[in-house]
Amino acid sequence: MAGGSALSALWTFPGILISAFLVAWGAEAAQFLISQGLALAILAWLQTLPEFAVEAVIAWDAGREPERAHLAIANLTGAIRLLLGLGWPMIYFVFAISGRKSASERLPAIRLEREHAVEIVGLVPPLLYFGVILLKQSFSWVDAVVLLTLYIVYLGVLFRNAPHGADHVADAPAVSRWAYRQPGWRRPLAIAALFGGGGALLYVTAHPFLESMLAVAGLLGVSQFVLVQWVAPFLSEFPEKVSAFYWARRVTRAPMALMNMVSSNINQWTVLAAMIPLVYGYSSLRHHGVWLDFHFDTAQRLEILLTLLQSGLALMVLANMEFDWRDATVLFVLWLAQFLRPSLREAVAIAYGVWMVILAIEFLVGRKALLAPKYFWETITVGRSDRRERRGLLKPERNDWSLTMASAFPTRGHDIGHSIWVHDRAVGSIILLPIP
Repeated sequence: MAGGSALSALWTFPGILISAFLVAWGAEAAQFLISQGLALAILAWLQTLPEFAVEAVIAWDAGREPERAHLAIANLTGAIRLLLGLGWPMIYFVFAISGRKSASERLPAIRLEREHAVEIVGLVPPLLYFGVILLKQSFSWVDAVVLLTLYIVYLGVLFRNAPHGADHVADAPAVSRWAYRQPGWRRPLAIAALFGGGGALLYVTAHPFLESMLAVAGLLGVSQFVLVQWVAPFLSEFPEKVSAFYWARRVTRAPMALMNMVSSNINQWTVLAAMIPLVYGYSSLRHHGVWLDFHFDTAQRLEILLTLLQSGLALMVLANMEFDWRDATVLFVLWLAQFLRPSLREAVAIAYGVWMVILAIEFLVGRKALLAPKYFWETITVGRSDRRERRGLLKPERNDWSLTMASAFPTRGHDIGHSIWVHDRAVGSIILLPIP
């Protein structure tokens, strides 16, 4: 039986790869219609479908057999720590290796755009609230509602960001360009088809893919706890890793790759975490006739604390809107230490705390600039139309000739009496302007 499941990897693995590319192409096209952050949030939902499926099954089994509850926390914390400790650093090193022109060249940093401050600051509320959950030592349906509300608010802030200008379409992959350049109603349909096709393929392939990979791990003698905390999350996160590494190879898309991971982290700390007490409580009600809150023991509290500290450190390393070799190395080394030596969890937790203090001192003395909160504040205070105009997505005022010529980037023009028409590449339309 296990051997048969393992053999199914021969078709499920290519299926996962194809689905990952389809949704990635859809996201690259969608960022010209909606904000990039919102497109990545949709992408994160599709990519984490396998992870939700695994967590739901574990939480349901835990509701039936409470002694299995520790596996639900193991899967959640393992998924988050794996994405931060392995996913983020791997994005950086793929970017650095691809972007270097010579071996002697200094390793570059991934420089984030102002709009990415929303994702960075968006990690703060769920982390703070999880601190409250940790102190309570229990996880109830009320906590689930709070986390889901935080995620909805996060999506609302993302919606305030403007789409990217059409002049960047040329940088997108051929499939994304094809989808965006479809006329009229065909454009959103083509983009939706990429998302929908990739999501449908992922839905069909995810479960047999997980089963096949877990069967392979079982045949190799991997323990149940390691399977749940590390192997299952690695496999369930595989689609987003494929998309992120695909973007990281292209220097101009490395920030998007990193934000893909950050968006998934926010998804995990809010929606995925909220699912645990809901599924657990309902399962308990079905099997035992009573709705129970999810309670933590000492070992689970340590797992959550370690994961909170790692996420807090990850948040702080992005607060200056850059991700460099030092940030990537620290995250990777500390994750690798706890992965190879689980007994070092307490020491690694202390190391996370110490490094957070070091970063706080660097911000206080001015060695690092605390830019993320500033850019986030700009996002929520500056109007959406103002941001669109800055990117050249709105037509400029017709009675200001100098502003028109500066913002429209005309490629050609012809006099027509006392007017002139200008072909504006940014908005893709013809503007008729009076000559003053």
